[in-house]
Amino acid sequence: MASPTTKEAIESHSELRTTEDLNHKVQSDATLVEPEEVPEYQSLLSALFRRRKIRDPDAIATVRSVFDDPELRKYYMPQPKYENLHRFDIDARWTYREEAKIRRKTDFFILLWILVMFFGLNLDRGNLGNAAADNLLEDLNLTTDDYNNAQNMYRVGFIIAEIPSQMIGKRLGPDRWIPIQIIIWSLASGGQFFMHNRAGFFACRFFIGLFMGGFIPDAILYLSYFYTKTEMPFRLALFWFTDSISGVIASFIAYGVLHMRGVDGRAGWRWLFLIEALISIVIGFFSFLFLVPGPTQTKTWWNPRGYFTEREETIIVSRVLRDDPSKGGMHNRQALSPKMLWQSLKDYDLWPIYIIGMLFEIPTSPPKSYLTLSLRGNGFSTFQTTLLSIPVTVFAAINLLLITELSERIHQISFVGLLTQLWSLPLLIVLYTSAGKLSNWGLYAVSFVLLGWPNPQAAQVGWCSRLSNSVRTRAVSAAVFNITIQLSGIASSNIYRSDDSPLYHRGDGQLIAINVATIVAYILAKAYYVARNRWKKNKWDNMTPQEKATYLETTNDQGNKRLDFLFDS
Repeated sequence: MASPTTKEAIESHSELRTTEDLNHKVQSDATLVEPEEVPEYQSLLSALFRRRKIRDPDAIATVRSVFDDPELRKYYMPQPKYENLHRFDIDARWTYREEAKIRRKTDFFILLWILVMFFGLNLDRGNLGNAAADNLLEDLNLTTDDYNNAQNMYRVGFIIAEIPSQMIGKRLGPDRWIPIQIIIWSLASGGQFFMHNRAGFFACRFFIGLFMGGFIPDAILYLSYFYTKTEMPFRLALFWFTDSISGVIASFIAYGVLHMRGVDGRAGWRWLFLIEALISIVIGFFSFLFLVPGPTQTKTWWNPRGYFTEREETIIVSRVLRDDPSKGGMHNRQALSPKMLWQSLKDYDLWPIYIIGMLFEIPTSPPKSYLTLSLRGNGFSTFQTTLLSIPVTVFAAINLLLITELSERIHQISFVGLLTQLWSLPLLIVLYTSAGKLSNWGLYAVSFVLLGWPNPQAAQVGWCSRLSNSVRTRAVSAAVFNITIQLSGIASSNIYRSDDSPLYHRGDGQLIAINVATIVAYILAKAYYVARNRWKKNKWDNMTPQEKATYLETTNDQGNKRLDFLFDS
């Protein structure tokens, strides 16, 4: 199934029958809202500063789609086993007021707990930096290279688990699989309380990564059941905003817990690992209660009325499918077959995003990983280091939200990604040329701006989802993109080496080169998708309406290979 991309696919000659639907009269075809059309190259300033249209809250908010064309709708209908089929209504109409209310309810009942779970994940994977500030390396007789390798062990475990975890989650359902993941990785994280040598350190980090792998793509797929593609990027931005804020909260937790050094003869970092693992395991058990299978399956033993009314379920399902008919292509507990997996992995139209995924975070990753070690090396105390990391995290979190909003405003994801690389490039040059000449506070200032860069990850995960155009590919592409992030982490953790310390002059030179390569990757990705769209549009626009109907009925093209689907770029 594919999303409509041209006016011909939704010709205005179609007429809808008039019925009563849950006491809401189906309006005429003219009341439907036209999908927003964005020029391929629009003015940056006009897009950035355009005012949001003020609409009558009681006006019809239903967006025109292929389902409003009686000749084409049958080619986009959900499969018979789609779990929400009984709530899908082609003739359903709803108002902006209803839509806003449902979004608020969905954000409260669904998104909020996803953010809480992500908070638990980041407590357990992000506490290593705070532990390192409390002499973790000295207590275990480890070098900075051992620290790098432990990070690599975590990422290797993460990579191994990504696709298998996603396949398990697709079969069991994210509502069952995600809580299991949280509980298991919490046990592995709590095990760091007992480690005494390098082998134990490596093993703990590996198993934490192994059991965390798959959580992020599982959560992204789960959210796609409830939101349209234009609503997803900002929700994903909140996802990674939570990542940053959890770092701030973790710093305050660490500030208190690290004072427990000496309690029961244990180091403070041991208590830090244990207490944060207990927090996340509690989140895991509560997740069994709060996660539901989907928008029409929200009734539970403790909440027999469910999250939504029947009317609200109809609106959620109908607006999601109008936005992207491909979401009705699989049941939410339908497993991915090996053939589906292979089809998704060999989807070459997603490879440009994967290449970007392996590059875009590397320029800032080593300075971020070494922030606490660098501050300690420059004479700041353990507790000063912990507190100084908080402003950096907050600045980065705010910029993440802003860059995601910018990408949605101007509809130029590759261009926005390029801007983020231009942010980091001059700062890396400053580190490369002047790191040894800056004062402690001067170095902190440069690090503050560099590490506060506007990370476009949320926009790019949403980009990857949009370009998938099928449930199977969306499930796999989210996992593969996350794998590329982990691969970039492995590469970045080997750039700052002990023989290059304390200024890491060689490493900064390598980061500058990768930064430039990433800029080139964004430019080439933009050019590729523009060319692909031009080729598809030429073929589709040259078809008659009858030829389009014949194509939709007989084509073997699937997902984003269909001619009626265009790529965002």
